[in-house]
Amino acid sequence: MKHVRRRQFLLTAGMLLVAPIVARAQRATKPYRIGILQTEEAQTSLQQSLRELGYVEGRDVVFEIRTTEGKSERLDDFALDLVRLKVDVIVALNPASVLSAKRATATVPIVMMNTPDPVQLGLVANLARPGGNITGTTTLTLDLSTKQLELLKEAVPRASRVAVLLNPDNRWHPAAVKGLQARSGSLGLQLQALEVRRPDAFDNAFRAMTTERAQALLVLADPMTFFHRRELAGLAIKHRLPMMGSLREFAEAGSLMSYWADTADLSRRAASYVDRILKGAKPGDLPIEQPTKFELVTNLKTAKTLGITIPQSVLLRADRIIE
Repeated sequence: MKHVRRRQFLLTAGMLLVAPIVARAQRATKPYRIGILQTEEAQTSLQQSLRELGYVEGRDVVFEIRTTEGKSERLDDFALDLVRLKVDVIVALNPASVLSAKRATATVPIVMMNTPDPVQLGLVANLARPGGNITGTTTLTLDLSTKQLELLKEAVPRASRVAVLLNPDNRWHPAAVKGLQARSGSLGLQLQALEVRRPDAFDNAFRAMTTERAQALLVLADPMTFFHRRELAGLAIKHRLPMMGSLREFAEAGSLMSYWADTADLSRRAASYVDRILKGAKPGDLPIEQPTKFELVTNLKTAKTLGITIPQSVLLRADRIIE
């Protein structure tokens, strides 16, 4: 009888030892589900960055991509959809996506990209130890907007009146305009802030710029203006206004210039966060990082069309020149 009990004990102990190994094997054979929440169909380098970390799509990870095609009002439904799918982590590519993901879940880890000060937005407690389920990168966009204005003035030194296009529904834009106004005086600039919520307001905004004799245009970063960047660039050229955009896609669409954090670097950082979270790290324990690489793009084709000569001091600092 003792031998029977001993065999039962050894069998039970063996099963307990094997169970974690079996669980890990099952987890290894079942791909992680990565939700990507974005406002425009974009070839993100996030997938490539995860491949570089050793993740094979289909075997190790499956991507659930939700795209709003510039209609941010759809983000809440898409975020809830990702939560219902029980994704392991959500990567939110802009501030509106992060806010929707936060409303959808307090438990699924969220990795943010291209997001202004998350403390000011009420997303996290602090940058060093965010707490909760959100981490990632912050672009601290107030500083970026000021740098954009400085570069625009340097590229078009004759400009004394600059129009600023903003979306009043974007929670960080009022603070950005306040920061720009504080800097404009020392640059010898007068700013004209113009609000646009939808693309059907673009024409009226440009008419107002013409009436006030604006000599250049700064478009604040926003999912709506990014989605309609080609239309904005075309209107800027039509009205003979050198335009500064944010991400490099603005310059590629015909804007005179663009200046933003290097998106490839942001994607690599986001992939690193995803990797650590999938390996067991808690997002609330991962410090939020600020960008260290920035990208200035100038469009000489647009400059020629507008009859503008971009100073060598700007061209020498450009990371890319479109000719």
